[in-house]
Amino acid sequence: MEDLLGANINAAELWDQALALIMTYAPKFVLAIVTLVIGLWLINRFIGVLDKKLGAKDPTLNKFLCGLISAIFKVMLLISVASMIGIATTSFIAVIGAAGLAIGLALQGSLANFAGGVLILIFKPFKVGDTIEAQGFLGAVAEIQILYTVVNTFDNRRIVIPNGSLSNATLTNVSIYSTRRCDMTFGIHYDDDIDKAKAILQRLFDEDERSLKDPEPRICVGGLGDNSVDLMFRAWVATDDLWPYYWDMHEKVKKAFDAEGITIPFPQRDVHVYKSE
Repeated sequence: MEDLLGANINAAELWDQALALIMTYAPKFVLAIVTLVIGLWLINRFIGVLDKKLGAKDPTLNKFLCGLISAIFKVMLLISVASMIGIATTSFIAVIGAAGLAIGLALQGSLANFAGGVLILIFKPFKVGDTIEAQGFLGAVAEIQILYTVVNTFDNRRIVIPNGSLSNATLTNVSIYSTRRCDMTFGIHYDDDIDKAKAILQRLFDEDERSLKDPEPRICVGGLGDNSVDLMFRAWVATDDLWPYYWDMHEKVKKAFDAEGITIPFPQRDVHVYKSE
């Protein structure tokens, strides 16, 4: 009987202690959850507004800065919520620091990508909207994120390149200048009139509205090949007109040479067949 009575007393004491703990920590826990939800909502709203503002002024800095600020605010919110529950802030920060060190050692490549993104934003070798050639890809820069740069190729592929690779390797910014030189080479037969061929190229240059007169074009003999006399045609055009100009000019030159009797030679080989008796 005494054992049963003692068990009831212990159970009552445990229930009282559990109820006291619930009454003590439940409001804090509920408040922490509410704070976390509202805090995340406010952070997302703020980042959304910042994204629109920066996107209109500096799309290059936009994604990188928004991602960085979002991460910092969320870490601060997590620390605040932990302190509301009753977790010692200093201990929590120490745990986060130790975890950050371990994660940093495990993700050295990601840290290098982050540092590369910072270098790209500081020195600005390219910006959003530029056309670059890097890591074997040619395309327009769509986003510069915290760890990666997104490039859209002209055949509609989305390429994600680590910032560390971009900051430590050679890249070509194709669209940094407003004009570019279009380099073309046309071969003519050794029996053809060089001056006549050069005059045809000059005429085609003058007739095309996309051709820039300054700097002047360069039309000259670039080499004497095995099968042809190679004429170099160097014309300056607007950067956006480069490839359309290049393709159109090749078609125009072929048609003009055919009409004027200028031969575009191609390699030929004579095959002799000997019949053994």
